[in-house]
Amino acid sequence: MYDLTRKLLFKLEAETAHEVTLDMLGAAKRLGVLPWFTPKSPSYPTEVLGLRFPNPVGLAAGLDKNGDYIDALGALGFGFIEIGTITPRPQPGNPKPRMFRLPEHQAIINRMGFNNKGVDHLVRQVQKAQYSGVLGINIGKNFDTAVEDANQDYVTCLNKVYADADYVTVNISSPNTPGLRNLQFGESLKSLLGELKEAQLALQSQHNKYTPILVKIAPDMDESETALVAQTLIASEMDGVIATNTTLERDAVVGHPHANEAGGLSGKPVQQGSNRVLSWLAPLLDNKMPIIGVGGIVDGASAAEKGRLGADLVQVYSGFIYRGPKLIAEASDALAAVLSARK
Repeated sequence: MYDLTRKLLFKLEAETAHEVTLDMLGAAKRLGVLPWFTPKSPSYPTEVLGLRFPNPVGLAAGLDKNGDYIDALGALGFGFIEIGTITPRPQPGNPKPRMFRLPEHQAIINRMGFNNKGVDHLVRQVQKAQYSGVLGINIGKNFDTAVEDANQDYVTCLNKVYADADYVTVNISSPNTPGLRNLQFGESLKSLLGELKEAQLALQSQHNKYTPILVKIAPDMDESETALVAQTLIASEMDGVIATNTTLERDAVVGHPHANEAGGLSGKPVQQGSNRVLSWLAPLLDNKMPIIGVGGIVDGASAAEKGRLGADLVQVYSGFIYRGPKLIAEASDALAAVLSARK
C-alpha cells in the first residue's frame, strides 16, 4: 500500500507531497483507519536517558516541525518521535522551492530554514495531543537572531518546552540557518551549553522533573573537531548527543540534476559521513552519555551498523520517506539484535 501511495505522492513537488502526506496521516488517524495501513509495532523495550522506549527506532525532527501531527505519527510504530525544529518566534523559512528528492540515491536535499509557527504554537499542540509515548522537542534560533545572541533563543525555547518534553534536542548543526554551525565549536559551544545547563537545573527545581538535553551535531567534522565537541559535551554535563544532521558534502550524488542545490543532503548518501563521526564519537564519550544515531538508515543493516558503532537508539527520516512504516519494524529488529548482544 505504501509503495503505491509513494508513487502517487512522488508525482507532486517534494514539499507539497510532504504536506499532503501529513494531512492524509492526520485524517486517517481521526477516522480510526491508520492501523489498517501500518505493520504491527515492533517491541524491544529499551531504557535510555532514564526513559523507557518501546523500541529503539524513532522519528527524527523535521517531519512535524510544529507538533501538528503528533498523534498520527505516534501511531505508526515508532519507539519515540521528535518534533521541531522550533524557534521562539514564527518564521517562514527560506524561499521555495527548498526541498528536492533524489530517488536514485534514496536521498533528499532541503534548505527549509527552520520554517515553523513558533514555540507557543508547538506547546499548545503538544498539550492537546493524546500521544503517550516518548516525545522529543528540537529547538533552534530564529534566522534573524545574531549568532552572538543565539543563547537567549535556545534558553527561551527550553523554558517553554521543558515541562512537556521527555527530552530536548539542541540543534546547532543545521546547514540552513546562516552561522548556526559556528555554535558547535570553542567558546560559543561552551557558553551555550553552560547557559542551557543552568536553565535546565533551575527548571528541574521549578517543575520537579528532570528533562534530558541532547545536542545534535553535524557529519561534516574531522576527527579533531569531533574530539573537541565530545570534550565540551562531557564538561557541560549534557545528557546525550544525536549524530548526525544533514551534510553539505555532495560526492555521493555528483552528476544528479539536484546535486548543486544548496542545503543539507540526507538519506543514504550521508550514511558514510555520519557513521564516520559516530565511530569517532562513541569511544571519546566512553559511555558517559547515550548516542542517538541518525543519517542514512534505509534498511535493517544500516540500523544495525549504527548500533555496532555505538548508538543506543536510532532515528529515521529520509529512509522513512522512501520505505514507509515497514522500515520501522525492519530497523528495530536488526538494531535490537545488536543491542541485545552488547548487554
